[in-house]
Amino acid sequence: MSRFPSRSFQPREPQHRRNGKIRAREVRVIDDNKEQLGVMPLGDALRLAQSKGLDLIEIAATASPPVCRIVDYGKFRYEESKKEKESQTRQPGNKMKEIQLSAVIDPHDFGVKLAQAIEFLSEDMKVRLKLRFKGRQKAHKEFGFEVLNRFVKDAAAYGRADSPPKMLGDRDLNVLISPLPKDKRPKAPKPPKPAAPAPDPGSAANPQA
Repeated sequence: MSRFPSRSFQPREPQHRRNGKIRAREVRVIDDNKEQLGVMPLGDALRLAQSKGLDLIEIAATASPPVCRIVDYGKFRYEESKKEKESQTRQPGNKMKEIQLSAVIDPHDFGVKLAQAIEFLSEDMKVRLKLRFKGRQKAHKEFGFEVLNRFVKDAAAYGRADSPPKMLGDRDLNVLISPLPKDKRPKAPKPPKPAAPAPDPGSAANPQA
């Protein structure tokens, strides 16, 4: 008698049935050039795929009749994996960038950091703002809150804070900004063109006598 209780394992249903696993009697077929061949009996579709040395993959099982594609199964799985990765990349807030600020940040640095945040939000990235209080700044944390609140307000056209700025521990002030949907935010501002270099006075040709 076995010491371990027997377990019944249910076979996992494949995401896409192929070849002999397809159950429908008739299928709508797309060939290896992605052209519609219309509805045909399953047997005819299987023979057509076999004649090309390819597989018959059921890509829309709930359609009536189900839609099948003639394609190499390895190539099909690669395409599906690539689509899934691209879809995940496009999802808003899938990536995050961190921007460090100071309670005594000067206006120029503030503008540079704000431009960076807007660029990230325009690329559907979340932005975490982090402000660390140093030394005597811990006695006047209201200045840090003022900086973060102003930053969130200035970036409001592109993203929204998930919650008001919060302290993490005794020194770190944080807030997370999530990008607004593309149809609810303006287009990303174009970066300023670099200024043309000033002419070198010494390079000017001297008039000849």
